[in-house]
Amino acid sequence: MPLLAIETTCDETAAAVIDRARRVLSSVVASQEALHAAWRGVVPELAARAHVERIVPVIDEAVSRAGVSRGAIEAVAVAVRPGLVGSLLVGVAAAKGVAAALGCPLVGYDHVAAHLYACRIAHGDRAVWPAVGLVASGGHTSLFHVRSPLDLERLGGTIDDAAGEAFDKAAALLGLGYPGGPAVERAATGGDPRAHRFPRPLAGDRDRLDMSFSGLKTALRYRIRPPGAPEDRPPPEGRARADLAASFQQAVVDTILAKVGLALERTGCRVLMVGGGVAANTLLREALEDLGRRRRVAVLVPPRELCTDNAAMGAIAWERLERGENDGLELDITPGTDRRRADAPPPGGKRP
Repeated sequence: MPLLAIETTCDETAAAVIDRARRVLSSVVASQEALHAAWRGVVPELAARAHVERIVPVIDEAVSRAGVSRGAIEAVAVAVRPGLVGSLLVGVAAAKGVAAALGCPLVGYDHVAAHLYACRIAHGDRAVWPAVGLVASGGHTSLFHVRSPLDLERLGGTIDDAAGEAFDKAAALLGLGYPGGPAVERAATGGDPRAHRFPRPLAGDRDRLDMSFSGLKTALRYRIRPPGAPEDRPPPEGRARADLAASFQQAVVDTILAKVGLALERTGCRVLMVGGGVAANTLLREALEDLGRRRRVAVLVPPRELCTDNAAMGAIAWERLERGENDGLELDITPGTDRRRADAPPPGGKRP
């Protein structure tokens, strides 16, 4: 019998049905990209309202596509941390309603750990632990020592902007569209990644596994609009923009790569698991695969549709169910960062 997973941590309303063998029977994602494009970033209040409008149709479609009856749903899983307060509350409220109506267990799961669990869905038995985990997205850029799907030790991460957020800001500076990651990647096509020598903040610091992207973003801003230049100066176009985009993208990838290599050295792990929306970036995927070949490390990256926010990765809830764990209707959210352990029970949660 399958479980129904619900994901509303940020700006994607998603639901999926996954069986005990971790086979995804259906996965539905309602994107809010067009809604937030005018702001070139996610507006939390607008995101929460959109979730309210879309959550029921998305759940209904996921169940319908899976070809199962509602009565066949064995449990309901929902992302409870980390994320935007309003967005999380919509998903948890919907999950509680469905679980109560069906009389089945309710299970909260960690969104960041789920991003790494997407490797288990995509690669099956190749996903073995322990591993180094890299989650790179609009809200998170962190490295973990993954001892098991629910046992993650945070090794380090960004001290300011996440990589995806930096891409969004770079896209705005370059006069590109939203979301910024795909826009910068498209603009970088044909550009010279060595045309501009942007900084790689903290990349050379071997004493810590932290990253920083704020200074890189500022360097791009001053390259486009030097101090004293008018604020209404139009962004570059053509080859000039392509070179800036390619150079910025290369700096982001180099920064991440340096810390991933250091994490592999420190832990001695022979497996690297990667998740998050930035993992859809072609240059990053190729660079990580090359790193794996050179270091003889298995690099597991999910297909792009499992990198961006989705509910299929909610299959991680099976790990808790198989340990005999579930949460009551008092389940609550934990908004904010990814610094909590993935196996910590959600507020109000219970163990056997």
